[in-house]
Amino acid sequence: MKVVILAGGRGTRLSEETGVKPKPMVEIGGRPILWHIMKHYGQYDCKDFYIALGYKGYVIKRFFLDYYRLNGSMSLNLSTGDVMGHKKRCEDWMVHLIDTGVDTNTGGRIKRLEPWLQGSTFMVTYGDGVSSVDIGKLLEFHRSTGKIATITAVRPPARFGGLVFDSSDGLVREFTEKPQTGEGWINGGFGVFEPAIFDYMQGDETVLESQVLEHLARDNQLSAYRYEGFWQCMDTLRDLRLLQSLWQQGDTPWQSWRQA
Repeated sequence: MKVVILAGGRGTRLSEETGVKPKPMVEIGGRPILWHIMKHYGQYDCKDFYIALGYKGYVIKRFFLDYYRLNGSMSLNLSTGDVMGHKKRCEDWMVHLIDTGVDTNTGGRIKRLEPWLQGSTFMVTYGDGVSSVDIGKLLEFHRSTGKIATITAVRPPARFGGLVFDSSDGLVREFTEKPQTGEGWINGGFGVFEPAIFDYMQGDETVLESQVLEHLARDNQLSAYRYEGFWQCMDTLRDLRLLQSLWQQGDTPWQSWRQA
């Protein structure tokens, strides 16, 4: 199964980090969030990745070039420059790093990958969100619908806690801690698309969310896999700190591959 990861945006709402690197390279526990996303897909035997590059794409290229070369032990012959690697243990992924333009919109990035993706079902997600969604069940659901596209609908964590009042005297009866189920459903990424989706994309200006998906919905060709488990984007510095805090606490539900 081919997996497209949209990794070309500027990440302006996380400018504290993205001034020097693209958002997918912002780290959680010493690894880029992009790596965490790929590890999750890899657990379900989805190992053919197409990374849609844009803003500071060279940083992502450099990471993967070094990822293999610097993995494991090595011996260097300083007189000749020869390098011998020992006991390299890299994931068995095929990673395609494809420039899709600095200012290209989300739909346009996927459209540029059409020559690579023709002829088979493929998956698409964003390079800034992690989840514990079961990719196998998602794919099974998509196939059962017979639709062109399926997105994963999630309930985002609420930004604020809630108050429950005593109706008689106005006293606070209960304080609730940011319930995830209190929010409405949103598109959480982790989509499954058929090649027919390319007919809904025109060029670099195409926006996946407000143009392609809305058009599919009007044509009754968009389904939603509702998932109420863990999902968290990394849109702001607050989101990043939350994910880093979860890592430090050892509470990382998106890393289900560790128990696989």
